[in-house]
Amino acid sequence: MRLISETGEQLGIKHIREAQEIAEKKDLDLVEVAPDADPPVVRIMDYGKHKYQKEQARKAARKKQVNVNVREIKLRPKIGDHDFNTKRGHVERFLRHGDKVKVTIMFRGREVQHPELGEKLLVRLADDLSELGRVESQPNLDGRNMVMTMGPLKTAQKPEEKAGGEEEEVQVGRRERRSERAARR
Repeated sequence: MRLISETGEQLGIKHIREAQEIAEKKDLDLVEVAPDADPPVVRIMDYGKHKYQKEQARKAARKKQVNVNVREIKLRPKIGDHDFNTKRGHVERFLRHGDKVKVTIMFRGREVQHPELGEKLLVRLADDLSELGRVESQPNLDGRNMVMTMGPLKTAQKPEEKAGGEEEEVQVGRRERRSERAARR
């Protein structure tokens, strides 16, 4: 058997009993690393420590893994502006959270004869949210439904990372709306 020490240096070809004695003297384990090689390769190592390090690396890889959820929003082609803004807010929230969004336009009856209305709505939604997400699959008519998928941009902030100035922006937006209403009167 070809023997490799715990530091990685080659100790040459040894008999199995001799390799076991060397490993016992160092109070380590003898592990076969390449049984198909000619001659087979064994290594002197602390096998328990090796298993522990592998498990820790596996756990670290799982922590770094990102789970992406696919959320779905359904719209109709004759949706009102307020309802559209509400649905857009939901899609925005999903994208900020890091989820993908499947936007579905449902056609009923003769509405399916005008798919351009649904496509126009989906393009409007994609344009409104272009700073938060990108279109992963273009609007596609599938039976009586038109489907588009949006994914978050890498630069979109997660809720934990938001800056403290967001509340101020909301207050300014409310003031602007109040002043617009007053101007209309």
